[in-house]
Amino acid sequence: MSSLEYALALKLGRKSYQDSVAKGEYPYLPVLDTIVSDSDIASEVPLGVIDIPLSRIVGTKTAGRTQAFAKNFMPVLADKSEFAGKWGELYDYQVEEGIQDPILVYEYMNQFYVQEGNKRVSVMKFLGAYSIRGDVIRMLPKKTDSPECRLYYEFLDFYEVALNCDVWFSREGSYAHLLELMGKKPKEEWSEDDHMVFNSAYSRFVKAFSKSDLVGKNLNCSDVFLIYTEIFEYETVAVQTEKEMAQGLVKIKKEVLLADSGNPVELVESPEEVEGTVRKPLLLNWLVGSIEPEQLQLGFIYMKTTESSSWAYNHELGRQYLEEAFDGKLATKAYDGADTEEQIEAAIEKAIADGCNLIFTTAPQMAKQSVRLALLHPEVKIYNCSINLSYSAICTYYARVYEAKFLMGAIAAALSKTGRLGYIADYPIYGTVANVNAFSLGARMIDPEVKVYLEWSRTRDAAARAKLEGMGIRYISGDDMITPNRASREYGLYRIMDDGSLKNFATPICHWGKFYERIVKLICKGNDEKDVTKGKKAVNYWWGMSADVIDVICADDMPHGTHRLIEFLKNSIREGSFHPFDGLIYSQHGVIQCEEGHSLAPEDIVSMNWLAENVIGRIPDIAEFNDDAKGLVAVQGVVEKEKTEE
Repeated sequence: MSSLEYALALKLGRKSYQDSVAKGEYPYLPVLDTIVSDSDIASEVPLGVIDIPLSRIVGTKTAGRTQAFAKNFMPVLADKSEFAGKWGELYDYQVEEGIQDPILVYEYMNQFYVQEGNKRVSVMKFLGAYSIRGDVIRMLPKKTDSPECRLYYEFLDFYEVALNCDVWFSREGSYAHLLELMGKKPKEEWSEDDHMVFNSAYSRFVKAFSKSDLVGKNLNCSDVFLIYTEIFEYETVAVQTEKEMAQGLVKIKKEVLLADSGNPVELVESPEEVEGTVRKPLLLNWLVGSIEPEQLQLGFIYMKTTESSSWAYNHELGRQYLEEAFDGKLATKAYDGADTEEQIEAAIEKAIADGCNLIFTTAPQMAKQSVRLALLHPEVKIYNCSINLSYSAICTYYARVYEAKFLMGAIAAALSKTGRLGYIADYPIYGTVANVNAFSLGARMIDPEVKVYLEWSRTRDAAARAKLEGMGIRYISGDDMITPNRASREYGLYRIMDDGSLKNFATPICHWGKFYERIVKLICKGNDEKDVTKGKKAVNYWWGMSADVIDVICADDMPHGTHRLIEFLKNSIREGSFHPFDGLIYSQHGVIQCEEGHSLAPEDIVSMNWLAENVIGRIPDIAEFNDDAKGLVAVQGVVEKEKTEE
């Protein structure tokens, strides 16, 4: 029997050998001693006897027996050789008794190289075993700043608590993200149950993945596991069967392929970009032809309440406008108080149970739950209000508020005589940094020497207005809209008067009602976001003044000349003849961010993580924000680029 099995293994080995030669590659096992030298190694650490995934055993420690095996660990020596006889004896022993003696292995960069036991590894790989027992010595590389070394040391931190070498990500930050999804702190000790549940779940996932049609697409199984866990949540993944995981992989296939392609986002900058294409709508797969408004039932999900949140209040005004715009033909319903992940999911499920087939989740923190429920309910279309988040299961939308902020900066500089303006921002998320910079550039257009002093309202020690007032700054750009249950004039562009009262001069308007009206009309016409991307990119409707969803409202008593200037700039932006981020732009560190004669690309504006040269302030770290703000910053936060990286 063993001679027949050796012949089959030999056939596999010689095929691998020939394939390698045809590609001009080394056809034998890689040798660790030739890969690294003593100068590359910081230390050697004994790990003891552990289970090693056979997929991670890639070579041999020394050159002694390397040419007896092809790269796939299958034999290449003749079937009448002494080697063949010993291989066959090991095969028979494994089938009859089971190989118990651990092999001796060296681990380097989470790949394993055999010192003693190459034939045992060959037999076990031939039999399709998952792992083998091995006495492991870890060769720690010296720390460098290479991506490979940084990733490996992230793995070591994970291994310290998980004792798992199966999980091997291709992207930095993935191990920390996985622990976060599991509800674990980076150095938190795992219980025996934690180890058992995780190892069992990951093992089932590997089997499900190996049988899916994602195999052969050059995907990293661990990377896919992370996406899977992010969408379906660890508590669910931990108890799923292999069959359920296989079904889940079918549902998230597009999300996986999108992530593997680098998560490209298609920014649709005007409704006209999709109005020219009409096709059978994919929103409701049980409908054919165009959709009538009466066939849509819309749900709007809010965080907090419309009384306590200006953001929710603004979207609620949009919902009310939408009902009026369609003269009562459109049914809408609002669900507020969706603050935690559980409440967000419950609110979306309630909307679906109530018959909503088009749902708008109005905050970036709702994206994960939106994706998961969109996958579970393909008959429902979900739109999430966020920017620069890449998912194919949902569509995202956001407004180009920076266009209004540019005008606000121009107004502030025209009114102020001190050359010092204040700007109060809430969160350093995608889009917000562009708003700050647009304001500062608008101000500099009027006064080349103006300085914009930046403060943040959601940090733990927030006293933004007081700090600015203490510096003698009187003209301040604050919140974009009033909060109903907190009567205050600290919104828009305002001036602190000598008696301490506030006078408002202008405020940016984000007309969500018109935004929603345009989206619904596109849906009713049969336009679908897949017409724009053909399934290769995620879609973000990113509309501004040209779509009539962004505006600036000015006080009547503002100087006539300033009024005329703002109207001129507003019309120029609307028509596309003027761009706020145009021409030579420097960051705080004196690095050119935009060349003369050029404009920043939409992708550069969305992901902006630097501050303009006339901004006095910085982008705080997530740890500096209050607990309420950290959730949003964790989802959409930007980190200020260091001077050396610019």
